[in-house]
Amino acid sequence: MNAQEIIRSLEAEQMKSDLPVIHVGDTVRVGVKIREGDKERTQPYEGVVIAKRSAGVTQNITVRRVFQGVGVERVFLIHSPRIESVKVLRRGKVRRAKLFYLRQRTGKSARLKQRFDRAL
Repeated sequence: MNAQEIIRSLEAEQMKSDLPVIHVGDTVRVGVKIREGDKERTQPYEGVVIAKRSAGVTQNITVRRVFQGVGVERVFLIHSPRIESVKVLRRGKVRRAKLFYLRQRTGKSARLKQRFDRAL
């Protein structure tokens, strides 16, 4: 077995199989494991996927939400053990691969139309 096969087999062990199909523009709720002292809990983070990067075990998504009037973005490694769950709440109708223009928008202009032809 050469080095590439070993790396591929290790990556295959880390990949999650129960993830939904996520597209840019979707509103998702990501369950993030938070450690507080010796206890661990799941904190939901809900927002719009504005970017997707990479493939395989290194795949990540950038999720944007507005919290108390301030835009907050977090990058999540999809196959990380810190991510407990990812749930798609609604599908967005978009025509580009990255939605960075939403950073300059506020209020109604920052909303995306809903897409009904893809199942949740």
